[in-house]
Amino acid sequence: MRIGRRVSPRPNALQLLRSAMNPSNKRDEENAKRLEAAVAELQTALVQLERTVAAKLEDALSRAELEEELAIMQDDRSRLALDLDAALARQNALEKSRDEVLRRLEAASQGVAAALGAADVTPAKED
Repeated sequence: MRIGRRVSPRPNALQLLRSAMNPSNKRDEENAKRLEAAVAELQTALVQLERTVAAKLEDALSRAELEEELAIMQDDRSRLALDLDAALARQNALEKSRDEVLRRLEAASQGVAAALGAADVTPAKED
C-alpha cells in the first residue's frame, strides 16, 4: 500500500442494509404516492358511480311514476269513452222518443183539426 492514500474500508453489513433500504424506501414512497393517487381516483369514480346510480334510480322511479300516470289516464280515457258511448246512445233514444211524440202530436192535432173542421161544417139544428 501506498502511504498518503487512504483506502476506504469495506462496507459493513449495516451500511449495506441501509444503502439497500434507501432505494427501496424511495420506491416504497413512490409506490405509496401512486397508491394514494389510485385510491383518490377510485374514490372519485365511486362518488361518480353513486351519483349515476342515484340518477338512474330517480329516472326509473320517475319513469315508473309516469307509466303509472299514463295507465291511470288510459283507464280514465276508456271510462270516458264508455260514458260518451252511453250518453250518445241515450241521446239517440231520446231523439227517437221525441220524433215519436212529435209524430203522435201531429196526428192528434190533425185529428182535432179534422174534428173541429167537421163540426164547423155541420149546420146547427134549429128547434
